[in-house]
Amino acid sequence: MTDTIKDWTLPYASHRSPVLGRNVVSTSQPLAAQAGLSMLLAGGNAVDAALAAAMTLTVVEPTGCGIGSDGFAIVWDGKELHGLNASGRSPAGWTPEYFAQLGGIPEKGWNAVTVPGAVSAWVALSKRFGKLPFAQLAQPAIDYARNGFAVSPTIATLWELGGKKLGDQPGFAECFLPGGRAPRAGEVFRSEAHARTLEEIAETMGESFYRGALARKMAEHSRACGGVMSEEDLAAHQADWVGTVSQKFGDSVIHEIPPNGQGIAALMALGMLDELGAGGDPIGSQPLDGVDSVHLQIEAMKLAFADLHQYNADLDHMRVTPAQLLDRGYLRERAQLIDRDRASLPDYGAPRPGGTVYLAAADASGMMVSFIQSNYMGFGSGVVVPGTGISLQNRGHGFTTEAGHANQVGPRKRPSHTIIPAFAMHADGTPQMAFGVMGGPMQSQGHLQMALRVLRYGQNPQAAADAPRWRVTGGKGVAVEPSFDAAVVEQLRARGHEVSIEAGHGVFAFGGAQLVLRNGEHYIAGSDPRKDGCAVGY
Repeated sequence: MTDTIKDWTLPYASHRSPVLGRNVVSTSQPLAAQAGLSMLLAGGNAVDAALAAAMTLTVVEPTGCGIGSDGFAIVWDGKELHGLNASGRSPAGWTPEYFAQLGGIPEKGWNAVTVPGAVSAWVALSKRFGKLPFAQLAQPAIDYARNGFAVSPTIATLWELGGKKLGDQPGFAECFLPGGRAPRAGEVFRSEAHARTLEEIAETMGESFYRGALARKMAEHSRACGGVMSEEDLAAHQADWVGTVSQKFGDSVIHEIPPNGQGIAALMALGMLDELGAGGDPIGSQPLDGVDSVHLQIEAMKLAFADLHQYNADLDHMRVTPAQLLDRGYLRERAQLIDRDRASLPDYGAPRPGGTVYLAAADASGMMVSFIQSNYMGFGSGVVVPGTGISLQNRGHGFTTEAGHANQVGPRKRPSHTIIPAFAMHADGTPQMAFGVMGGPMQSQGHLQMALRVLRYGQNPQAAADAPRWRVTGGKGVAVEPSFDAAVVEQLRARGHEVSIEAGHGVFAFGGAQLVLRNGEHYIAGSDPRKDGCAVGY
């Protein structure tokens, strides 16, 4: 199918052109995109490209991910869609009583770290779908770590901010603040420890990380720093093939990873928008960047978030099912709460039975990959295991201590998770688009905005990535980027939205998007200018 794109213009500030090719990689950093492309040129497939890019990102973009990240993926193998959840579970010692003694769940340090799952994602994807040797996929990352790379401008800024926040955490300064400060833009950074660890992961197919020397180093460091992560916790980890949850949206079907991820919120909001159009005024009939369209998107997202924050958790602990939350009758009821002219203060409903890097890759055989890995808040917990370069996420901070809540902290449990890959299929079952938006709670909101722009309005992927974005912030609060249309901002305020304009590095608040859209025999890729995004292809 080649009729999705109706608008090839580039109306927003970046004027970066989309990349077209039979083989494409889109990432948040140019060196990682090139690492992925090199695997395609070497005879690898889209999964090989995605994994080489992902490993390289742990070196060249440590401000968003590390070897100690979590990961998720959606893969179209040419015939079938697969979903992988490689987020880690909490240590066995993480009881509500444990955190009551600590006074809550911290953002930093070992008591914020769940078992890191990204390495298990790399291994699982390579074993099931990869063509090239796993060690070959790791080589670009190893080379950049050992021989150095020039730090790019956006990442240099994020690195400096992360250093100010986390410089006192165990192992952080030794690894990431050479000479006592963060590297500046254009300066070369090297990490021999990172290179050696990637070599060991490659040589052992990840076994050392979960059941060998690297696992022992992590557990020993945890104990030395007052944490309870153990060798047994690491050895018990596994990545799970979980399939996807989906929602019809116009002529497309949007797929997300099931909870514990927040992707279900994007599906709920898109379902509500479809239900709103059942009366003859479908979303997409209003001007793309006009107040009527933006208002409805915001209101649907607020309703979805109210349910997400109440119900989303480790799937084994949820009190409602994804099917109940995505039931069209329930979404129709929720959509009826939307006032087309006024901002609301929604509460959660009652369904009845019935910091981060994202990348996308696609190849000429038809394989497409939507992949995401993240430390959570920038560098994550700030913990770096000495002599290894392993920087660890702080996903434990995603739990709540609220007694009885589905997402209450507990042993060997996955927290409600922000990072989510997305995938769109045509209604006839053929693949359409791999896409994602980095940035904490922005991600499901970004998925809604990308899906709407490309799949409903026919905007090309690069323009969709360039476009100014909004983000709901709680209550009637909405944040928008400085380039948002000033007239629309005033019209939103007139409808009762409490709109703030957030300047500075948009990547913090509004995420960074990558999109790969299938277009007949080739692909159209877009990458986000808010980061050092880059799409390449041939």
